[in-house]
Amino acid sequence: MLHVVLLLGCAVTIYLACEAFVNAVEWLGVRMKVGPVAVGTILAAAGTALPESVVTLVAVLYGGPSGKDIGVGAALGGPLVVGTLAYAVVGGMLLLRQRATRSLSGLPAAVPAGPVSGYDAGATADAADSARGPLDGTDMVGLARDQTWFLSIFVFKVALGVVAFSIKPWLGIVFLLAYGVYAMREIRGTGEHASAEGLEPLTFQKSRAVPTTFAVVAQTLVTLVVIFAASQLFVAQLDWAGPALGLPAVVVALLLSPVATELPEIMNAIIWVRQGKTSLALGNISGAMMIQATVPSALGLLFTPWKFDTPLLLAGVATLASVVYLLVLFRRDLVTPKRLLGAGGFYLAFAAALVVTLS
Repeated sequence: MLHVVLLLGCAVTIYLACEAFVNAVEWLGVRMKVGPVAVGTILAAAGTALPESVVTLVAVLYGGPSGKDIGVGAALGGPLVVGTLAYAVVGGMLLLRQRATRSLSGLPAAVPAGPVSGYDAGATADAADSARGPLDGTDMVGLARDQTWFLSIFVFKVALGVVAFSIKPWLGIVFLLAYGVYAMREIRGTGEHASAEGLEPLTFQKSRAVPTTFAVVAQTLVTLVVIFAASQLFVAQLDWAGPALGLPAVVVALLLSPVATELPEIMNAIIWVRQGKTSLALGNISGAMMIQATVPSALGLLFTPWKFDTPLLLAGVATLASVVYLLVLFRRDLVTPKRLLGAGGFYLAFAAALVVTLS
């Protein structure tokens, strides 16, 4: 019972800390004069991924053989969760917002296929136009570009897991350089800077219209520490839940633990969608995917043999399939909440394949 209470308490703590974190990071973007998209892709993503990267580093350096396995598992499990469940959560949140909006406006949950007595033609057209809801205006070209970057890096990453050669560890540096190039491109953006217009007052200085730089940085750091501590406690409870439920260690490592470690990114996305900032939510996920594809991979290549077994390869294939699916949606501007929700199907397919493989 205590473990269940701790799991719920950690989840609530992470959500509340993430609310304060996204509030701080938006002000941080204004202070640093970065592009509005970079607030999600770089600042928010780097902040929530930094603790995970530190944990991976400690695991591969000081965790012995089991620690190296955990580190490699995290390098595959993280992108799998972000590239499937995180997008599915955004899609689910957008569907909930659509239904709430239509309920308030008096429109039906589904638009009639043809003319219906009692319906205003203009209202029906507006309802049809709202099929994508808050996704309208989202930079699909930029999101497609991010998916292309991720796909090219991730294919290389998975390929390295099935071969062995003497200089393979040094290729970890290439992954770090790749992220550096991506980060610089995002920060430069189009020259547009994040605006303070419409931002909620900083939690640490609610009485000030424009918070001090010290307060912004302090709130960012404090919330990151809380997120990090709560996430690690959450993972510890999952370590208990696995054996208690009779689940093999590999199932916990690839199915449950990554969900816990990626919980801050998922919470950020939920908060931003709830606030009507879908572009920031999707940008945060794209940025988190780029970090997960490069930094943990670099650590794994530098400090482990980086050899994949069947479960790891399955995780890689499921991630690649989901990213290809998302890339097609973004490139062809076919994204809808329901189609984003469909990305979660790749995670379920991986879970089923993993169970069959281990049985």
